Amino acid sequence: MPDQPAFSEKLPLFSADDAPAMPQPSLRQPSYIADHRKRLRDRFLQGGAAAIPDYEMLELVLFRAIPRRDVKPLAWLLLDTFGDFNRVVSAPIPRLQEVKGIGPAVITELKIIEAAAHRLTRSRVLQRHVVSSWDDLLNYCRATMSHRDTEQFRVLYLDLKNVMIADEEQAQGTVDHVPVYPREVVKRALELSASALILVHNHPSGDPTPSEADIVMTKQIEAAARALGLTLHDHLIIGKSRELSFRAEELL
Repeated sequence: MPDQPAFSEKLPLFSADDAPAMPQPSLRQPSYIADHRKRLRDRFLQGGAAAIPDYEMLELVLFRAIPRRDVKPLAWLLLDTFGDFNRVVSAPIPRLQEVKGIGPAVITELKIIEAAAHRLTRSRVLQRHVVSSWDDLLNYCRATMSHRDTEQFRVLYLDLKNVMIADEEQAQGTVDHVPVYPREVVKRALELSASALILVHNHPSGDPTPSEADIVMTKQIEAAARALGLTLHDHLIIGKSRELSFRAEELL
């Protein structure tokens, strides 16, 4: 019997007919993308947000979610779909998911930006004297509510010195209606030991003009608050680009 090759002899594991191994795609960015990203980051760091337009701000956000692709077309698609940077960042997740090219990583980055903006503006009004920081309060309300697609009703609760001690969402509704229960609003004020309150809700239509239902609901809350020794300072309606104060319009 002929000798069998020893196990130590190097025999091919696959035949010569097998296809050669395919080279792995490079994980490095193409140089033109890396250069563009560096230039854009440098320009942002040197000049701040004022130095770059909305589509480039979106590119900066998208860089982290999409590390090895030109994201400029996607930035323009988002702006074409929603209108501006603020509306992109605050767009509801289901609507973002409808945009071609948008996945969980992009949505996460956008919602981190939105949450950070809300937290920053909220920190400027919480535990602060409301009257002396009224502009900050309006900025906070605009940031959190002006771009919503549905109505939201919030109550800002204040202590004896008109310092905001709580900001609470009472209800969410449809594009043109939100259910509000005056008893629940004043009950919560008593639980928080609040002395005054400010009502805030948004109009997704963009027009902050109060409806008859808004006026009736406000008067009901005012009456309930007065009966318990609470003060209703104002009711703010937040539109897309402006807001309305019941106090300023002499509706309170």
